[in-house]
Amino acid sequence: MRALPSARLGADFIRLWTASAVSNVGDGVTMAAGPLLVASVSDDPALIAGAVFVQQLPWLLFALVSGAYVDRFDRRRLVLVVNLVRAAALAGLTLTVATETVTVAVIYAVLFLLGVGETVADTAMGALLPAVVAPESLPAANARLYATFIVGNQFVAKPLGAWLFVISAAVPFGLDALTFVAAATLIAGMRPAPVPAEPRPRGSLRGEMVQGVRWLWRHHLLRLLAVSMGLGNVAFGAAFAVFVLYCRQRLGLSGVGYGFLLTAFAVGGLAGTTVATRLTGAFGAAAVLRGGLIVEVVTHLILAVTRTLWVAVVVLVVFSVHAMVWGITVTSIRQRVVPSHLRGRVGSVYALLDLGGAALGALLGGLLASAWQITTPFWIAAAAMAVIAVFAWRPLRDATG
Repeated sequence: MRALPSARLGADFIRLWTASAVSNVGDGVTMAAGPLLVASVSDDPALIAGAVFVQQLPWLLFALVSGAYVDRFDRRRLVLVVNLVRAAALAGLTLTVATETVTVAVIYAVLFLLGVGETVADTAMGALLPAVVAPESLPAANARLYATFIVGNQFVAKPLGAWLFVISAAVPFGLDALTFVAAATLIAGMRPAPVPAEPRPRGSLRGEMVQGVRWLWRHHLLRLLAVSMGLGNVAFGAAFAVFVLYCRQRLGLSGVGYGFLLTAFAVGGLAGTTVATRLTGAFGAAAVLRGGLIVEVVTHLILAVTRTLWVAVVVLVVFSVHAMVWGITVTSIRQRVVPSHLRGRVGSVYALLDLGGAALGALLGGLLASAWQITTPFWIAAAAMAVIAVFAWRPLRDATG
């Protein structure tokens, strides 16, 4: 009987994968229940929107710092400790909700702490993976982790979190605390990482962060991929910041229809995780990444002109397939190329560009749509991606999957 793919990746990967799956469900439950909790305490729209912002803010404030610490300490132990700290924070929130003493300030503080923990744990997990699986298995391992995120965080956790909140407001947060304890237990069961050949950095924190940025900037392929991703996320963020209004005004959809389109987006992403390694194996990373740039341009163009629902559905499914394939391919390249002692810092630069680009794009998209038309951000995003494709096309020949 043939061994399961996950078994071939090793027992430590199974533990890492399961820990990721469990914590992704918990994260999704809190993401769904958190705004509901704020809304139960205050009806101020600004405070409700702020709950999302405070959880994302740590990525902009601490991404580079977290990357430096990930390279300083044992990554397995770091994930374990951070998960236990997040579990304790959620346990405290659960207690205040159960005793009806919760306030907006308490919710914000816990969500911010969870966000800080996420910057450390996610960066450490990405840096830890190459020590767990062989280099040639990284695309398959990343594909499984991406698929786990989509299924657990997007499909299962969101409705579960809302349902549990209706039953009892404290339950979703207590469940999330338990998922972090379970994840920490699974990580504790992994074998200790081998002692790195390179010494752990012990210079100034600022110097270590600069070293990571400088190393990335000097590597022409990774610099190209990082800049392309950052600028591409500005374009994406600008276009999709107004997506809910686009659905209403251009496609004539209700709130239910908007939710249907988001589900189609998730379905495409899940499909992308199943075909990523096959596509890179059949055509090579360079061709896959070039094709992804074309998909980006075409997606924004079609959404700028169409008023037909089924056209939008097809385009979004194809786009989300591309997004997963691009993410898995680029992550695997980075994990193979970056030296072990720099993976945390280089990975944190990518995270900063990713979220920073999307945040800047969201701000620009709202301004553009307000000043002109709802489709203006899509036209500008198409033009921007066309320029990125032209400049990146030839250098991408050096990409290998």
